[in-house]
Amino acid sequence: MALSEQLRRSPWRVVVVGGGITGLAAANRLLEIAGERSEPLELTLLEGSPRLGGVIGTERRDGFVLEWGPDSFITDKPWALDLARRLGLDDELIGTSSTHRRSFVVRDGKLLPVPEGFQLLAPSRLWPFVSSPIFSWPGKLRMAMDWFLPPRQEESDESLASFVERRLGREALDRMAQPMIAGIYGADPRSLSLRATMPRFVEMERSHGSVIRAMVARRRGAAVQHEGAKTRRSTAVGREGKPEQAGSSAQESGVSGARYSLFVSFRHGMQALVDALVVRISAGVVRTEARVSRLARTAGGTWRVELAGSGTESGEVLEADAVCLALPAYRAAELLEEVDEQMAGELSSIPYGSSATLNLAYRSEEIPRPLDGFGFVVPAIEKRTLLGCTFSSVKFPGRAPDGCALLRAFLGGEGLTARDDGALEQVVRVDLRDLLGITAAPLFALTRRQHRAMAQYHVGHQERVAAIQAAVNRYPGLALAGNAYHGIGIPDCIHSGELAAERLTGSSDE
Repeated sequence: MALSEQLRRSPWRVVVVGGGITGLAAANRLLEIAGERSEPLELTLLEGSPRLGGVIGTERRDGFVLEWGPDSFITDKPWALDLARRLGLDDELIGTSSTHRRSFVVRDGKLLPVPEGFQLLAPSRLWPFVSSPIFSWPGKLRMAMDWFLPPRQEESDESLASFVERRLGREALDRMAQPMIAGIYGADPRSLSLRATMPRFVEMERSHGSVIRAMVARRRGAAVQHEGAKTRRSTAVGREGKPEQAGSSAQESGVSGARYSLFVSFRHGMQALVDALVVRISAGVVRTEARVSRLARTAGGTWRVELAGSGTESGEVLEADAVCLALPAYRAAELLEEVDEQMAGELSSIPYGSSATLNLAYRSEEIPRPLDGFGFVVPAIEKRTLLGCTFSSVKFPGRAPDGCALLRAFLGGEGLTARDDGALEQVVRVDLRDLLGITAAPLFALTRRQHRAMAQYHVGHQERVAAIQAAVNRYPGLALAGNAYHGIGIPDCIHSGELAAERLTGSSDE
């Protein structure tokens, strides 16, 4: 809730709790708004760990660029690109490589290319889908029935799995939707909310009856727009960091799977975004290893932010006019339990998943199978350890020295990710041996775990978030932000943080 009247006081005291990309974006936006208004702001950002950036992190080793978490962001959600440009990072932006823009799905131990025009759940091009060996003929016929099935009449939420199986059949779910969704959300589509994760498919069914018919119509519409916009340039950064023509994402010849022209990163890794934000915010504002232990609202309507002490000593107390909790929902729940027990209960009911990422460096000659794509995903029915693997040195330029290759393997699940680094490397190498023919040991392997870092939007998520926001609105000077609410990607997190700042200052239209 906005505190625009308090912002006119001198100075306005705001505490942002959480130094991941969401909290950094919130702090940066608060400083921008204060600067625009020429009004004093006393800002403090508290991060409980020794480092900033959360799941984003980049290491450089022996000429390799190693990402801990996300290796890119998508530009059709504009907030990350807009922030990068406001931070002066235009020259650092790079697009995916122009060659081998396709991905693979494992079937019976083999890597098969995703049919051209197939996006997440359904095809937009018919012949590549019909000729693909990923699906059996009975599976293809069942998927084709989507063209004739009537739309669902119920307005209630349903799971992603229910939607896919209802419209396209079980094989479409098992062979394509499940691994693609696991690669994005790290979750079981039988639990995930369709409306919260992929609402565009709800609209496709409503407007066209058939998902496939909607996909084909959108592709044809995009082709018409592309022809009419050949002389204009999009704001997205494209191949090798150069702007692409508007609509090119829909026209990429030979591209399968994701719309790769929309994905961008930074020349020296995603850490560049974090570093630029830290410089902009300034060292005097940021405090690391400052874990908040308690949050309380005073009788005067301000906030008491208590830091964890050492031993039996109590910690420091900060007084604030406003607080932004840019934390996982379960951590926000812990801090808000004394403020509003019901809101804390709703927050704690949002589940989270854990994952592990392994960067493995090889000499190119030690990988028998050509790396002629950007990576692969593995359906659960294949009974493999891997969720998927990105060919990082193919996807983005400059990720590995000449004569070398960099792979990024992904694992999920609490039991699996709890193993030590050596055990994780061994199980990954078994799958890479079977799928890529790699028998050599890597030059090195770097493992990074993300414990309870990925919010999972189960069926009914939107209703839960609405109840949380209604509770937040009862407390002036409180805002929540992060990947638990309206999107899990980097642009979503940035937008969440910036929107929280704008709501606190009365700058938001929402």
